[in-house]
Order: sequence, then C-alpha cells, then structure tokens
Amino acid sequence: MVYLKEVSVDTDKKDRYGRAVGKVRVNGKDATLMQKERGFAWHYKAYEHDQSAVDRTVYADAKNEARASRNGLWADAKPLQPWAFRRQKK
Repeated sequence: MVYLKEVSVDTDKKDRYGRAVGKVRVNGKDATLMQKERGFAWHYKAYEHDQSAVDRTVYADAKNEARASRNGLWADAKPLQPWAFRRQKK
C-alpha cells in the first residue's frame, strides 16, 4: 500500500512515547482507512477521542464492514488483538 511510495503525514500530536501520531496519506488517500477497509487494522478505541468525529465514524464503519465481510484479520473466528498479543509475549 505504501511500500516505496511517497507519503504525507498530517500530525500535530505525540503519543506517550514521544512518537508522532497522525494520518498517513498515499496518493491523497488515507492509508489507515484503507487498512481498516481491507481488514488489516484494528480501530483502537482507546485513542478514538483524539480523532475527529468524522474519522471516528468512518474508521469504525470501515472496521465493522470488514468484520461483517470477514476480510483480512476478520477471517479468523477469534482474531487476537495486538495489545493482547503484546501482553502474552511479556
């Protein structure tokens, strides 16, 4: 999706580790939204308050549609959340 492509990042926030947080665009399209639409990314609700109301709705809808269609990670009956996976590894 973004490999070897020029991207732009809209950011004005940092996470608790000091990393930039923002929206990645490739060819003018929201790469994060495309990941959710294809079932390749979770909609991490703990940070949704940092999103605009429109993005919260659009991202949640994309995730719900991917889940209903069983696309990507949703093809698994019980996909493991990344934060749960990280906790298991400790």
